[in-house]
Amino acid sequence: MKKKILATLCAVTMLVTALAGCSGAQEPAATPAPASEPAPVTDAAAPAPAPAANGNIKIALITMDSIDQHWVTLNEGAQKAAGELGVTVEFLSPNTKDDAQQIECVNNAVAGGYNAIIVAANGPDAISSALEEAQAAGIKIVYVDSPANVPAEATFSTDNVAAGKTAGEEMLKALTAAGITSGKIGVINVNAATDSCVKREEGFRSAFDGSGFEILETQFGEGDAAKSQTIAENYITQGVVGIFGANEGSTTGAGNAIKASGSNQVIGVGFDKSDAILNLIADGYLLCTMAQNPDIMGYDGVKAAVDALNGASLGGAVTDTGVSVLTK
Repeated sequence: MKKKILATLCAVTMLVTALAGCSGAQEPAATPAPASEPAPVTDAAAPAPAPAANGNIKIALITMDSIDQHWVTLNEGAQKAAGELGVTVEFLSPNTKDDAQQIECVNNAVAGGYNAIIVAANGPDAISSALEEAQAAGIKIVYVDSPANVPAEATFSTDNVAAGKTAGEEMLKALTAAGITSGKIGVINVNAATDSCVKREEGFRSAFDGSGFEILETQFGEGDAAKSQTIAENYITQGVVGIFGANEGSTTGAGNAIKASGSNQVIGVGFDKSDAILNLIADGYLLCTMAQNPDIMGYDGVKAAVDALNGASLGGAVTDTGVSVLTK
């Protein structure tokens, strides 16, 4: 009998011990005293938790596509800032320049619970409704490269009119130096809606005001190098003396067409920097390119988004991130 009683007491003791252990594992907040102590709450150094808040920030980066080197470099700048600030930036861009796909990316960012969207709008109008819905959901909007027609926290882009005019002036100087004072010039743009490229063309055309040159009707290659090459080849058969490409794909296509023609009588200038464009310049098929600073756009865009999320008022400021003329 004594043995049965002893066994029963041991079993009860083990059960109580086991229950005490489970209770401890399920009560992580069982020691609230530190949180209720006045010192941490009233301490002047209270902003210290900011890095933890940043760690919860998710930012969607949505550019026109995810393929052009321009956007790849912009994402690299954004990721650098993300690493420094302790936030998450995800590159959610479509594979090709398409309004519907870009709108879908914005909608996915809203559904995915992102706190901010950094966007290079494919066109100023098509994406506007989607961005307004994102703002209504409390998401901060920052523009890089190309804005839409919706107010944003800030914009980081090239002064495209000025940069386009510089491109035109470079071509005009080269033509003049070659003794060419008149002739036809072709223009290859992405489309009629992309704000940044439209402004580049505007600046380019203005450089020839009052000259003897005829700027032909713009042809659109959708930023695709192969399509742009076909357009440039058609221009060359028309006897143009120069071709302007408004973005990376347009410029690459123009350079490839000049190379394929075997002519050294056509001067090509364009926009953006890639290995293909730099090689075409080095080989003499392109005169120069207007190299933007997409890394700065991405870096400063992330910083602005984080500042806005932390309560800073940026006032919709527009910052010119600059451009350099790259030649042989």
